Amino acid sequence: MTAAIEINAVHKQYGATQALRGVSFSIARGEFFGLLGPNGAGKSTLINILAGLTRATSGTARVAGHDVVGEFASTRRALGVVPQELVFDPFFSVREVLRIQAGYFGLGAENDPWIDELIDALMLTDKAGANMRSLSGGMKRRVLVAQALVHKPEVVVLDEPTAGVDVELRKSLWAFIQRLHRDGHTIVLTTHYLEEAEQLCDRIAILNHGQLAALDSKPALLARGLGKVLAITTAAPLAVVPEALRAKVKSRKGNTIEFELDIARDSIGDILEALRAAGAVITDLHTQEPDLEDIFLQITHGEK
Repeated sequence: MTAAIEINAVHKQYGATQALRGVSFSIARGEFFGLLGPNGAGKSTLINILAGLTRATSGTARVAGHDVVGEFASTRRALGVVPQELVFDPFFSVREVLRIQAGYFGLGAENDPWIDELIDALMLTDKAGANMRSLSGGMKRRVLVAQALVHKPEVVVLDEPTAGVDVELRKSLWAFIQRLHRDGHTIVLTTHYLEEAEQLCDRIAILNHGQLAALDSKPALLARGLGKVLAITTAAPLAVVPEALRAKVKSRKGNTIEFELDIARDSIGDILEALRAAGAVITDLHTQEPDLEDIFLQITHGEK
């Protein structure tokens, strides 16, 4: 089966700046895929290449089997992009904006039932006749989602869709996006809310400095961590951490020290013994598994 998205050795250079450095990966049809990375990693550049807004310096990109340069019209029909910026036409109502957007794809009155369904699903019914400039930021965000979906694209790219929106809107947007995914749409998500990616995505790619730093399933990516975090609380702050343990210290706050463990090499018993030998009176301890944010920071060397 043809992949939903294929990126092959894509480079993009702006003057002396290398925005993308030989990025290659593919996304399967029907996948919920996370595209993560710190600011300036190249995520938006890659999305712009897929959408035909900029051209790669070298390499190829395909959407639903269509080359983004040579088969631009077919690519755009297969792709819906929800941009990060709130871009809108202030002179039309919500319904008019969606009808105009549908017209770009040759769709007329026969598409109105789908527009009605989008308006209802995204809770825009009360605002359907309202002018775009009168809407709140959250409502404008909903309209952007509807615009991206008005032609029923196979692949939907969400570029920071919940940036700056309230919790209620975030929940309603994700409920709708998950419905689209269940209906067979391929979803590509970029977000700085890593808990969203951890909860929603099947596979995750991490870009860093224009290169593909990681690409794996969510469980496999989480398994890349050093292991568990061991938090130990002592009766009094420890004056000096034993030398053998200093490299494992993740953080210190008051009487609590967090250690990063390599599960293949480190023994909790040995750590406790070393602390007791240093005079520590241990009052509490617990462990926690690494989350996606821990892995992200580890791969990007702390960049966000």
